[in-house]
Parts: sequence; C-alpha cells; structure tokens
Amino acid sequence: MFWDYLMLALYAVGMVAIAVYTKNRSKTVNDFLLAGKKGLNGWMTAFAYGTTYFSAVIFIGYAGKFGAQYGLAAVWIGIGNAVLGSLVAWLLMAKRTKNMTSRLQAKTMPEFFEKRYGSRSLKIVSAVIIFIFLIPYSASVYNGLSSLFETVFGIKGWIVMIALAAITALYLFFGGYFATALSDFIQGIIMLIGVFLMVFCFMNSSQVNWDISALADDVNKTWFTFNSDKKGIYGSTVTLISLILLTSVGVYGLPQTVHKYYAVRDKKAITQGTVVSTVFALIIGFGAYFVGSLSGLFPETAGLNSDYIVPTMLKLVVPAGLMGIIAVLILSASMSTLSSVSLTSASVVAVDLYKGNINKNASDKKVNTLMRILCLVFIAISLTLAVLNEKFHISAIAYLMGLSWGTLSGCFTGPFVLGLMSKKITKAAAWTSVISSLVLTVGLILFFGYDLNGYSCSLGTAIKSGIGCSPTIGVICIIFSVIITFVVSLFTKAPEEKIIYDAFDKTIENEIK
Repeated sequence: MFWDYLMLALYAVGMVAIAVYTKNRSKTVNDFLLAGKKGLNGWMTAFAYGTTYFSAVIFIGYAGKFGAQYGLAAVWIGIGNAVLGSLVAWLLMAKRTKNMTSRLQAKTMPEFFEKRYGSRSLKIVSAVIIFIFLIPYSASVYNGLSSLFETVFGIKGWIVMIALAAITALYLFFGGYFATALSDFIQGIIMLIGVFLMVFCFMNSSQVNWDISALADDVNKTWFTFNSDKKGIYGSTVTLISLILLTSVGVYGLPQTVHKYYAVRDKKAITQGTVVSTVFALIIGFGAYFVGSLSGLFPETAGLNSDYIVPTMLKLVVPAGLMGIIAVLILSASMSTLSSVSLTSASVVAVDLYKGNINKNASDKKVNTLMRILCLVFIAISLTLAVLNEKFHISAIAYLMGLSWGTLSGCFTGPFVLGLMSKKITKAAAWTSVISSLVLTVGLILFFGYDLNGYSCSLGTAIKSGIGCSPTIGVICIIFSVIITFVVSLFTKAPEEKIIYDAFDKTIENEIK
C-alpha cells in the first residue's frame, strides 16, 4: 500500500505545482475563463474536452450500474460517446461555436443567448438554471470518488471528498481555465494509461482469465441483446438507447463542454481536437463500460449497491502498487470534470448575473476576483450535497448525473445548436425551449414516478422513482427542445439586430482560419 499512497501524494503535489506555475496566467477575466486571447492548441483542447466529458461517474456509477445491467451491450454507450459525443459534436459545432462566440464577444453560454437572441432576461434565466443543475452533477463526481476510496483504501468518503475539493479549488482559484486545461492534459494521459492497466488487470484476473465467453454465451447479455423484465418505455432496450443518446447528444447543450470550443485556437487546432477527442473518448468510454460488463463474472458483486460494484472488483483484481495508478485515474477524471463544472457555474454568476445586471460598471479585476471566489462557493455547495447524498442515500450516482445532463441539455440544445446554424431561429423559440423543457422535465419525473409506483404513493417516492428514469426523460426533453425551437421559429419573427446578422456573415475578417 505504500506505493499506492506515494502515487496519490505525488499526484496531489503535481496539482499544487500546476496552481503555482499558472498563477500569473489568469490576471484578466478573459485569461481566467478562456486562457487568453490566443486560445489553446488542439491537443490541450481535446484533452480538456475529454476529461470534462468523463469523470468518476462513468467509471464508478455508470460502468457499475449499466455494465452489470446490460453486460457487454453496455460498451455501446462508450462507442456512442466517441462517435456522436466527440466526432460528430466537433465536426458540427466546434468551428461554428468559435466563430459565433468570437463575433458576438460571448464568454459564456448565457452571454451567447443574450447577444444571439437580444434578450437579457434569457441570459439571467439560463444562468440560474445552469448554476442550479450543475450542482447535482458535481455532487455525483464527489460520490463516485468516495465510493472508490472507501471500498479500496478504507478511507471515509467525506475525507476523500474534502481533499478532492481542496486540491481542485487550489489550482482552479489561482490558474483558472489555463490551469484546468494544463491539468486536464496531464490527467488525460494518466487516464489513458490507467484504462489500459485496468483492462489488463481484469482480463488477467482469475475470475476472467482472458475468457469472456461466459458473458457472450448469456443470451440476455451479449453484445446485441440484453435482458428485460419490463416492457415499453421502461424496457431495457429503450433505457439503453436513452443512455447512449443522453451521454452522447446531451453534450451538445452542456455549457461545460461547449465552452471548450470557445477557447480553441484556430482551424488547425479544431482538426487536431476532432481526431484526438474521438480517439480519447473511444478508449476511455469503451474501457470503462467493458470493465463494468465483466461484473457478471464476479459473484462478489451480487446484490451490491451499483456505486460499489466497480470499486469492489478493483479491490479484488488490482495488485498493490498498481492500485495507486488506478486510483489516480479515477481521481484525474473527477478533478478535471469538477474544475470545469465549477468554472462554468462561477462564470455564469460573475459574468452574466453580476457584471451583466447588478454592476455593469464593475472592473475586470473585480469580476475576476468574484469569479475565483464563486468557484470556491460552488465547490463547497456541491460538496455539501455530496456528503448529504452519501449519508441519506438521496439518489444513485448515475441518476444524479442523468438529472443534471437531461435538464440542461433539454433546455439548451435547441436554442444553442440551432442558434449556431441559422439566423432564423428566434428569441420566442429559445424562450419556449428553456421554459417548456424545464416544466416537461418536472412533469415527466412525476409522471414516471407515479406510473411506476401507483398514483397512491407518496410524492417523495414518486420523485425518487422518476429521477431513476432520468436518462429517458433527458432524451425526450432534448428531442423536444430541438423540435419546439424549430417549429416556433417558423411562426415568430427573427431578431433584426445587425450584430446577430454579422455573426452569420462568413465574409467578415474574424472568420476562424
């Protein structure tokens, strides 16, 4: 165990060193939020995108729950993440997002909505929604990591969560997005190495012994078929497809992932980023879900809470000395996501709410300081929710993430993606998507919850069961967002402001080269 703890200590020291190294690289709001005027190269942007995309939630929560539930078919979630969530996402959105946000001088998604649709109120509402619904996602990251360390190292979950919060807060407070991107690059390399080692350890274990035929021969859990004790919208087929779409297409409307396109340097960097992020996602996604699917060969995981399946398997197969590397893999995935989510949440309050409405004359230095403080506040709030979730078992890790992704993507995918594509998308359509998708999310949670438990059940029981259907609810809301945004735009008047039309003009000088 000495070498495992040494590896963790070296990692912690490395993250502190990044904070010290980058402390002079975030003197302005632009520096803190977008890593300066030049932006980042393709490799750093791709790793920032990938490490934000994948956190402890995928390795612990999703891989454990859905790997056990679907067997080998769960790897299609990881493949979907690579193809739809990385390759198609970059091809469709990267250049358009960089050009549009540059021309509109928008640093955040709410600021984009304000300038693209000419609505300050839309900026305020979207900023509040982002801040609120990124909290459960951040909490799920803490919970995923605590499950691992509590099972493998015997360390209390709350101690791990506080340590994670402290280190993340340190390098984020001092270095901003450049520190996050630099740490993401290092952490991305660690994640790639760790995944290969993890898969090797599992395949070489006595339980697997390089033979997965027992899984492949199970007619209920092969690559293409899986068991289902429920039919219709609650059946396994619908749920798996929902998971693939939510975790892949869902990133199109998430502020913490589309933010990476804002800060990419140029067309060459976008080409690099497209390739690197796709390969990264394929390796990480496939590896994580493949390991989760092997749980069927480990009788020790039978009956366990899904959040503890993968940690229990790791404890059984990973030898001392290598466990430190695997732990750093999960830690890296968690810290990178947490820092990105915290930065996104802090920026919408400091830039969109404070600078945009409360104190329009606030100096750049004042906004920059406030954004740093808000990063700490957000980390503290999500840490508190994570501790409460662990104590009272409010919801499983996978469902906390599903609730966050589904709500945010449901509100914003239509207005953001279609707003990049066409000048005909209107303010009324954007408002309709944001408000109606939010209402639809709540309505579907209650509907599914009561439908599963009977309409005589308590409100709390209905909400808990409804959140358990969050992947399906999220996909419904994403599809609804795109359709309603398009349809309402057909019958309402598009904005006439010159700045909006200039944003679509491919002949202007700041077209990305």
